Amino acid sequence: MSQAGSLSTEHKWITTPITAELLRGALDLERTEHGVLPHRLPAWARAQNTDGQLAMAEVQPSGVRLVFRTRATAIELEARRTKRVYVGAPPRPDGLYDLLVDGVPAGQASVPGGDTLTVDMAAGTVVQQSGPSGSLRFDGLADAVKDIEIWLPYNEATELLALRTDAPVEAAPDHGRRVWLHHGSSISHGSDAASPTTTWPALAASLGGVELINMGFGGSALLDPFTARSMRDTPADLISVKFGINIVNADLMRLRAFAPAMHGFLDTIREGHPTTPLLVVSSILCPIHEDTPGPCAPDFSDISEGKIRFRAVGDPAERAAGKLTLGVTRDELSRIVKQRAATDANLYYLDGRDLYGEADFAELPLPDELHPDAAAHRRIGERFAARVFAAEGPFAAERP
Repeated sequence: MSQAGSLSTEHKWITTPITAELLRGALDLERTEHGVLPHRLPAWARAQNTDGQLAMAEVQPSGVRLVFRTRATAIELEARRTKRVYVGAPPRPDGLYDLLVDGVPAGQASVPGGDTLTVDMAAGTVVQQSGPSGSLRFDGLADAVKDIEIWLPYNEATELLALRTDAPVEAAPDHGRRVWLHHGSSISHGSDAASPTTTWPALAASLGGVELINMGFGGSALLDPFTARSMRDTPADLISVKFGINIVNADLMRLRAFAPAMHGFLDTIREGHPTTPLLVVSSILCPIHEDTPGPCAPDFSDISEGKIRFRAVGDPAERAAGKLTLGVTRDELSRIVKQRAATDANLYYLDGRDLYGEADFAELPLPDELHPDAAAHRRIGERFAARVFAAEGPFAAERP
């Protein structure tokens, strides 16, 4: 496998248009001047959004992958990425593309060049600078018919410009896997996972033998009605929603608003999926917000070493006035699911601390007090699969 910034000439390349037929995990494919841009919210939902954080998160293609069948021995993908740079911090690692051949990891690469978003968190400014597209290549592949998956970086907006191979490409067949639609926060988005196939939802999907549609949006699991309607309208066999941390750390709402909004979100999903297994998951352990309300504020004291930490700046005494903590949201989510399950036999609840709790925090602490690292992502994904996709779990495989 090699990486190049321009088209090589040692192969007879066939260029295949990148269409929705070759993409999985995206809800919309925007046509651009030079290619296509995958989105994880449909255009009508994006038009209703006014938040820059969500706009940035939904266009980062977590869980989105090119999927096709070919006997090609070499594959080139040309793309234009958008990479974030934080003022005062060392450069962030390049986003990775993961190659799977017949479901088996077979290579990784990054795309050079691209646009840059320079974020000054202290000043609250973002400046975009344009750059050239780049290419990556996977070669030395077996000369045999095989299913290819190229998982796009979960943390870089990725405009796809050209797919080139040295043998024809066709859409991969439907293997009959169930489709799992998941919505959550930056932890579901990927946070600090090692690569796109090792975010906890991607790992859980692989272990559960399902096709993932990941609507985990960094900083944006906020009970937005347009997100609920997008989920309502998306075909799926299994659905999960994970709420708590963003609602608390954004200090978005009080208890009076939270419960009705949660009911409304679930009502909307049920309009399109009346009997689909639906799992409500509360937040994993996050000590700074267990008993302290939001908002959450970044701590820049170690930014020169590449470290940004977070701290809760709310007052625990304000819980009496309805301010939310993770403990409060867990109690309320459990209560809501129990109430609704009396008339909804396919509704389930999972305490997020069963995925990552006190013992896990002691062993694998959250490096920035908010997001799990790569090892914790693996643990969360494995535990989710073991509890949810197991024979007695809410997403157990259908039996004859």
